[in-house]
Amino acid sequence: MTKDILIAKLKAIIAPYVQDEDAFKNLTEDTDFVKDLKINSANLIDIILDIEDEFDIRLENEDMEQMLDVKSAMQIINSKLEG
Repeated sequence: MTKDILIAKLKAIIAPYVQDEDAFKNLTEDTDFVKDLKINSANLIDIILDIEDEFDIRLENEDMEQMLDVKSAMQIINSKLEG
């Protein structure tokens, strides 16, 4: 899956939970879910569940703990899809 497609899918997943629309419009690989997008921890769990459903993968606790920004989310998703 290309980087652009993956980012587009992630944007669709996180859009309902974003509290900072300006940061969301300028989303990059370095965008932090909590610091930049102001997503709270409860909504992060919802995002994790949505990612699992969208990509048909299972994320372990350590994956979830590392999924703090767009880049780490992409790396974890790609590793699960390849594995």
